[in-house]
Amino acid sequence: MSAVVNESPATEMKDRSAYSPGLEGVIAGESVLCLVDEGEAGLLYRGYPIRDLAEHSTFEEVAYLLLFGHLPSQQELSDFSTRLIDQAVLPQLVQVFLGAAPSGAHPMDIVRSGVSLLGVVDSDPTDHSHEANVCRSIRLLAQIPLMIATSYRLVTGKPRRQPHGDLTFAENLLYLFTDRREDDRAKAMARVLDASLTLYAEHEFNASTFAARVTASTMTDLYSAVTSAIGALKGPLHGGANEAVAEMFVDIGSCERAEAWVREALTKKRRIMGFGHRVLKKGDSRSAIIQQHVESLSGICGNRRWYEIAMTIERIMEQEKGLYPNLDFYTAVAYLLMEIPLTLYTPLFVCSRVAGWCAHVIEQQDHNRLMRPRALYTGPSRREYVPLDRRT
Repeated sequence: MSAVVNESPATEMKDRSAYSPGLEGVIAGESVLCLVDEGEAGLLYRGYPIRDLAEHSTFEEVAYLLLFGHLPSQQELSDFSTRLIDQAVLPQLVQVFLGAAPSGAHPMDIVRSGVSLLGVVDSDPTDHSHEANVCRSIRLLAQIPLMIATSYRLVTGKPRRQPHGDLTFAENLLYLFTDRREDDRAKAMARVLDASLTLYAEHEFNASTFAARVTASTMTDLYSAVTSAIGALKGPLHGGANEAVAEMFVDIGSCERAEAWVREALTKKRRIMGFGHRVLKKGDSRSAIIQQHVESLSGICGNRRWYEIAMTIERIMEQEKGLYPNLDFYTAVAYLLMEIPLTLYTPLFVCSRVAGWCAHVIEQQDHNRLMRPRALYTGPSRREYVPLDRRT
């Protein structure tokens, strides 16, 4: 046994007032990329209100803004869109991996491992220059959607698809994931999908972004940092929330069952996914934006079931818990209307958030300082060491 000595180690951290569980409210760095504002403006991407971007810009413009620091001109946007199409090619090693991966593997595991493999085939992954990281970021924006869609299509026996140069990023995503392309309904879906991509693209030091920045701070390659981010996003308390919301809607099934289902869940103290936010205590402004799009799309699709279920749940949660929906809640309604497979919801999040992750990795490595926080020690005080032959 070990004897306890009643003295504190010299290095013990005594100031518990400085400790914040989950790092809530802790300022961990500086960034020019995103301001999370609970006021009228909501989120700002490099100074631009998120509502303006979601209503008037395309996701390509937003990705360009995050990576280059300004909204593109017509020519810059055209060149950027062309690069995204031209670089939507998967290296042979990645294609072999997609063909050999177990059919039951979660798509997030596939995209995480696939991004890591992209780092293996990079011609010079140790080049951490700003220009090299921007080029890698554009390649990832182009390759990740194709990787996700190709893996899904191989598993389900569907023919493989390639992005089309005459389609927007969102239109190509919808085409790759669902085969929808030509009709007016598909175009309406793509507009809503585009808005959701913009809303998901960046959100300051969230769990996955912070994971990417911590990894990037070691001056490793961008692929390693993005792989860390994907691993963090897979968790149901972060990116996996939209899947959980959709599963809840499907389980409820009809508007008539919604109120009883939610009240029973609350009575049994089950968590209702899609509500509350660690930072946005007064409500998520992104939710109101996507809700407007979803209401319109429900009418276009002639299917208001999912939207009415959502409205019922929102009403009860506000009444009973004082909680408001976050972005994942109504986005799940949109993706159900688009008939995107549930297992692809979080990978779809990756297709958007990779723009923010890469912008953060670039920012971190352009002005780097290794992240090395401290822990508040809560173990025993200093103990006297007892040799093995004297222990009982």
